[in-house]
Amino acid sequence: MIDRAFRTAHGGRTVAAIILPHDIQSKEAVEEPERKHGKQHSSPGWWEPRVLPSDDDLRHAAEILNAGTKVAILVGAGALGATEEVISVAERLEAGVAKALLGKAALPDDLPFVTGSVGWLGTEASNRMMEECDTFLMVGSSMPYTEFLPKPGQARGVQIDIEPRSLGLRYPMEIALVGKSAETLRALLPHLKQKTDRSWRDRVEGNIRDWWVEVERRSHAPAPPLNPQLPFWELSSRLPDRAIVTADSGTSAFWCARNIRLRADMMFSVSGGLATMGCALPYALAAKIAHPDRVVVATVGDGAMQMSGISSLIDVAKRWSQWNDPRLIVLVLNNRDLNYVTWEQRVMEGDPRYERSQQLPDFPYARYAELLGLAGARVESSDEVREAFDRAFAADRPFVIDAVVNADVPTLPPWLRPEQEKKLESALEEGDPDAAGVREQLDRQDVHNEREEKARRSGAEAAKQGARHRTRATTS
Repeated sequence: MIDRAFRTAHGGRTVAAIILPHDIQSKEAVEEPERKHGKQHSSPGWWEPRVLPSDDDLRHAAEILNAGTKVAILVGAGALGATEEVISVAERLEAGVAKALLGKAALPDDLPFVTGSVGWLGTEASNRMMEECDTFLMVGSSMPYTEFLPKPGQARGVQIDIEPRSLGLRYPMEIALVGKSAETLRALLPHLKQKTDRSWRDRVEGNIRDWWVEVERRSHAPAPPLNPQLPFWELSSRLPDRAIVTADSGTSAFWCARNIRLRADMMFSVSGGLATMGCALPYALAAKIAHPDRVVVATVGDGAMQMSGISSLIDVAKRWSQWNDPRLIVLVLNNRDLNYVTWEQRVMEGDPRYERSQQLPDFPYARYAELLGLAGARVESSDEVREAFDRAFAADRPFVIDAVVNADVPTLPPWLRPEQEKKLESALEEGDPDAAGVREQLDRQDVHNEREEKARRSGAEAAKQGARHRTRATTS
């Protein structure tokens, strides 16, 4: 049974549950089963298979990708072991690469053609690339935000996934290949032709450069007592090599997806499939047990912290002295609100913030950490953020940063669709207690609607075109 459980977990990439009755546990000895019908024998071990599509299917996929002029690639958790292969394919196709949340560590964010996260939590560059591409390659992902993928019929689709049940699930694919990401991409690469027109790639790279400038601006926009984006902006540049970052379900996942720039050899984890609250601290603790020599940072909302994070700190206090590198940093977003759900209620349902279900009590997270023998700091203004991180990364023990942040900063897509804008306005007009602060932050964060976004793009393109004409005239 143990042997079968290991093979099931490996082969099915899933959880294998072992149920062992008490009377079996209490037996004094193991009896080798007789060799007869219905009896089971076993042996330990797992031998990794090679799973590849047929040559004909690889050629068909290559024909589609070679024909495209604006190729967009989306990678998920299934591409985590295929970094070099994805890069090679992207370079061959002059493609941009967006990442589903569980695939955030699949490619470094410092590559110029990596547009970052896609979807509700996505970057403007990623979502725009999906809107404008004519060919779509999806590798190892079943990301559920299908409304942020290309419109059906807009792009020809190719998918690679080891799970047959995930094929064609999110987008109508022209061909879907069953195979392991790295091996399948390596087999596909010889069939791909090097594209020579860089106009699409240049456009994608320009959009992501503009986006990171915008992220910096938004992170430093006034939002008393503290803009929740600023700690993530400061954290991103301070992450040491090989750092491991975890996020909880909620606003911490949102700002991690957008503001944290992972480098090569870093790891990232979040509850992507179920979006379960309370995962960041257990994930971080597991990471330290598996990699005691690496720095781990857990980013947590106060709702998740009160749900399970506080008790998880007891386990951290019990184990940290056993680690080669004792640094485990916990960033708590303390806004006394179940904030991600508050924003979902406004934009998806048109409901104002409902204090009786959303409000949380304040809690001294940093002081509680000190009570357990850990270290901590409470941060209540933007001036204190850098010093807190400097102390945390220099500490000789786990460190909790209790960041008192503004709850009115929106966790919304880069631009709103008409129905979302209408519901948000309805929520603010119908008695939302934070309406004034929300309107102020929507303006400061430059959250606009789809119509305004198209007009803004049109104006930006016209300005670029004019600049090119002026440059040519000056040169002449």
